[in-house]
Amino acid sequence: MPTIHDEPPVDIQIDLTSLSTTLDAAIPLKNPGSNLLIATWNLRMFGSLTRKWTAASGDSPKRDLRGLRAICEIISRFDVIAIQEVMGDLRALRDMMDFLGPDWSFLMTDVTLGDAGHNERMAFVFDNTRVQPSGLACELVVPPEWLSELGADALKNQFVRTPYAVSFRCGDTTFILVTLHIDYGEGSTDRVPELKGIARWMSNWANQSNRWHHNLIALGDFNIDREGDLLWQAFTSTGLTVPADLNRIQRSIFADPNHPALDKYYDQIAWFASDSGSIALSMNYNKGGGFDFLPFVYTNTELSKNSISYRISDHYPLWVEFVL
Repeated sequence: MPTIHDEPPVDIQIDLTSLSTTLDAAIPLKNPGSNLLIATWNLRMFGSLTRKWTAASGDSPKRDLRGLRAICEIISRFDVIAIQEVMGDLRALRDMMDFLGPDWSFLMTDVTLGDAGHNERMAFVFDNTRVQPSGLACELVVPPEWLSELGADALKNQFVRTPYAVSFRCGDTTFILVTLHIDYGEGSTDRVPELKGIARWMSNWANQSNRWHHNLIALGDFNIDREGDLLWQAFTSTGLTVPADLNRIQRSIFADPNHPALDKYYDQIAWFASDSGSIALSMNYNKGGGFDFLPFVYTNTELSKNSISYRISDHYPLWVEFVL
């Protein structure tokens, strides 16, 4: 049985080399002491792993070593990345961390019980040579008073998958990342209460005294349909601001480039803007983007996008760069 450390077959190595070369051009390089690269990625059902270079049609799960090696190549480009849909089975995560090596670590929640939670965890994977945890790790719980408020869109229960916050330090800079995966529900209106709840929670936290310098950033899968719709308005209702250059980045491998107005803006990275319109962070935002991995994976196969989505993901990674 092959392992993730083995030399891949020639055709797979060609894909990985092409992927690496493209990433070099698409993602800013890590510049010690000068920049910080933060990302978010919903890795579809990131749980178990078939330890073959290419999973066969009868294999379960479909995620295989070539898909995981591509995931490792992408994740290695960031300093810290929030990952959603980490499942109860940690085989793929453990193989990934083993391949990334001793300079990499992770923090994660326990599984979310209940049908709506889908047995998911949320995790942060980070490069120890670039960032370190700085002391805070918590889940965001709704105050009881909020649950008793009246209104059709009031949050009447706890978050289905509790948002997870961890503080990190990069040199002299401290920042707090809050990752979440909003419950999709039966329809878009089902997502409004959780989106308003996280927006209110984040605003309440950010407005506490001496919090601005902590660089509070929300990131994850918000299940927003499109910019400007009811879900977007709920998400931004307390001032959370998405960098303008992320507003037209495709989030899903199933997005239709011919109809960008219908794109799903599931994944977001956002923070609060001050009254003057400047970003209320001590770090200077430089730029952000996504990454389309499809042209560089499984190129010698006839796998459909849907099949690849179970091997890598149906979401593209989304990233931002800060100048320190």
